[in-house]
Amino acid sequence: MASEKAAAREGAQRKQDVLARLAEDIDLWVSTSGPDGDTCLVPLSFVWHEGVLVVTTRETNPTTVNARRTGRATLALGHTRDVVIIDADAEVVANDRIGDEEGDRFAEKLSWDVRGRPAWTFIRFHPRTVRAWREVNEIPGRHLMRDGTWLV
Repeated sequence: MASEKAAAREGAQRKQDVLARLAEDIDLWVSTSGPDGDTCLVPLSFVWHEGVLVVTTRETNPTTVNARRTGRATLALGHTRDVVIIDADAEVVANDRIGDEEGDRFAEKLSWDVRGRPAWTFIRFHPRTVRAWREVNEIPGRHLMRDGTWLV
């Protein structure tokens, strides 16, 4: 028996759904490129703070090394039937340089605080593009942000 597909969401509803996911989800996938073009894909916990995604990882991990080298990353939330893909500029921030509000928010949401641990660093991801869709009927309107500006 074939299932009925939901009607395509309007752009404003998709943006609202993306913002809710950014506020409520705990983990996302982070993809960065190494110097030889090899890709590093890892799950990391995050906080959405004032339009920026904030993660933490070790200073020597490929994600940090690659983000520092290229200044870019691709992030993904959700599953294949409700995906959000974000292309972002990456800013590596020493854990003693992270803002109190960001650090407190991260520690509060995730019950984990790496401030004061020199081996750890934060990475801020500033979204450049945001795409979101559920089914093929939402592919035509999947671009919600371009060049860091919401389209809806």
